[in-house]
Amino acid sequence: MTAPTKPPRPTASPTASLAEASSEAPSGPPLGENLHSPVIDWFDENARDLPWRRPEAGAWGVMVSEFMLQQTPVSRVLPVYEQWLARWPRPADLAAEAPGEAVRAWGRLGYPRRALRLHGAAVAITERHGGDVPADHAQLLALPGIGEYTAAAVASFAYGQRHPVLDTNVRRVFARAVTGVQYPPNATTAAERKLARALLPEDEPTAARWAAASMELGALVCTAKSESCHRCPIAAQCAWRLAGKPEHDGPPRRGQTYAGTDRQVRGRLLAVLREAHGPVPQAALDRVWHEPVQRARALDGLVADGLVEPLAGGMYRLPLT
Repeated sequence: MTAPTKPPRPTASPTASLAEASSEAPSGPPLGENLHSPVIDWFDENARDLPWRRPEAGAWGVMVSEFMLQQTPVSRVLPVYEQWLARWPRPADLAAEAPGEAVRAWGRLGYPRRALRLHGAAVAITERHGGDVPADHAQLLALPGIGEYTAAAVASFAYGQRHPVLDTNVRRVFARAVTGVQYPPNATTAAERKLARALLPEDEPTAARWAAASMELGALVCTAKSESCHRCPIAAQCAWRLAGKPEHDGPPRRGQTYAGTDRQVRGRLLAVLREAHGPVPQAALDRVWHEPVQRARALDGLVADGLVEPLAGGMYRLPLT
């Protein structure tokens, strides 16, 4: 008796093959050639004209933008960015000022520790690199306040190098287009980094363009809510769309609450200090929030983070050193 004939194995879709191959092969020929051209062509036609993308921005302008854009929308960053670069066009200009001035100029962008970190990076650039933002990825990573994402972004966007640049927008594009899920994990995983490396084009200029293009696609089209698949250049290849857009079934996505949180109290305390021309008495800070325990906790946190400097006599100011 002859064995029953097995049905032919279904041919995997290009996107499915891409997802499987990327999980198995971190090196070798680049994957995703079918994604590169349409996304980059779309970017060439639709990229926003942002000041940090212009040639005159230079590496310092790119670095400043990357610090400011973390967890902050472009619309809020633009006016602060313009004022910052007008006041401190080079790292040495910022390094020459007190760190408290960076906090003051940060305004209401939120997460003001980024201002201190950017000031620290400017000091290190001035002291170690003659005032020029280094092009070497390892040297960028060695700067204070610079993590893997920022180092890769500056090396890629400012110097046209080949690095995986994984921000929230890029992670969402890859999650949907390649792995077929609605949202990426809450925190970047090793599997995502492996996939991003596998998707990089071989040559540096194309890789740098791909990094910017995939980020812009996530920001404008493949958004977290109300995605515009009809405008997406890779909709026909998107694994998530082809699967019928299954709902997210992973851990709950973290929301960003603000009202009533310590973040809100910290912001109000800092606003008083930013607007003052000298040290501020405790009484002036006490007026910004009604609940004394939370207010004291927020102030203690600002002091611990180096954002506020306590003085004798119950006075406070932005840091001078």
